[in-house]
Amino acid sequence: MAERRFMTINMGPQHPATHGVLRLVLELDGEVIVKATPHIGHLHRGVEKLAESRTYHQVIPLTDRLDYTNAMGNNLAYVLAVEKLLGIEVPKRAQYLRVMMAELQRIAAHLIWLGTHALDIGAMTLLFYNFREREEVLGIFEAVAGGRLTPTYLRIGGVSKDLPDGIEERIKTFVRAFPDHVKEYETLLTQNVIWLKRTKGVGIISKEDAINWGVTGPTLRGSGVRYDVRKAFPYSGYDEFDFEIPLGSVGDVYDRYIVRLREMEWSNSIVEQALERLPKGPILADDPRVTLPAKDAVTQDIAALIRQFKIVSEGFSPPPGEVYASVEAAKGELGFYIVSDGSNHPFRVRIRPPSFLNLSALPKMIEGSLIADVIAAIGSIDIVLGEIDR
Repeated sequence: MAERRFMTINMGPQHPATHGVLRLVLELDGEVIVKATPHIGHLHRGVEKLAESRTYHQVIPLTDRLDYTNAMGNNLAYVLAVEKLLGIEVPKRAQYLRVMMAELQRIAAHLIWLGTHALDIGAMTLLFYNFREREEVLGIFEAVAGGRLTPTYLRIGGVSKDLPDGIEERIKTFVRAFPDHVKEYETLLTQNVIWLKRTKGVGIISKEDAINWGVTGPTLRGSGVRYDVRKAFPYSGYDEFDFEIPLGSVGDVYDRYIVRLREMEWSNSIVEQALERLPKGPILADDPRVTLPAKDAVTQDIAALIRQFKIVSEGFSPPPGEVYASVEAAKGELGFYIVSDGSNHPFRVRIRPPSFLNLSALPKMIEGSLIADVIAAIGSIDIVLGEIDR
């Protein structure tokens, strides 16, 4: 009897459909995948170690560059952890601004996912539609924060600045138009015969396997698991907003596509609700550890004023302890674990990135499938290597 041998090939890290610098080692029996092993580390930047040599304020710009399609969400997870460590109460207006920016960021992240995912499978047109709307969201970020891809808008205790004049009407215009744009995307894809053949029944992961692998976000909800950090552990006032959790049933590439489409619609609704209910008031907590004195502050204790400037500029020293805080980022649960030793910089920072856990489950999705299905499965879990390698 002839010996049965498998072919081993590398897919990536140069392959454009591996979404960055992922290397997959595939063992093949013809075109059928017998074994798949993801290899990471080609983009390692040591963000966690860098954070340990900076003050708590200086870490914020590093978080933008983890999942660079979800900068606002990264900011939010980090500042929530530091605020938990300090016991800071964030003003209601700042909380609503955070929610608004985080949901606009979720829309922008899902748009770039949808455009590139469709492009990987062979549908080029959608990319141009998606970038049309994403450009408007990034324009809003630029007007509000001064930056587009990495705006570093959030601050410990609130946000860096209030909304500029005229931006609310611009956001309302986007919110009113966006549902019709989603219908355009669906017209192109949802019942498209080629799209259905490439996504239905492909890259399936069961509810039980998804839970066991630690999968979160749209990938988990595509398998029918009703878990969303915004609902399970509400933060920044999310419990005051009306929204639902879209679910799939099969856990295939198509379900994950539908879940993200519905998520964009609900994010759009949350932004609209936040605009309608946006309270007045301060945008930063009144806490001398994180907030500079007001420009018109009058004090006879000049020494105390100088000390406050020094604390904010050189970094505050929180009490020793450890905290964990997480958010529902565009790709799943993003968490920050911080250990304080009482100095002005974190003693230890550990990030729980959703892309890392979701990627770990990829072999479960594709083993026994064809090579062509690998591309569809990778796109459907929406990974960014910037937060996997950190």
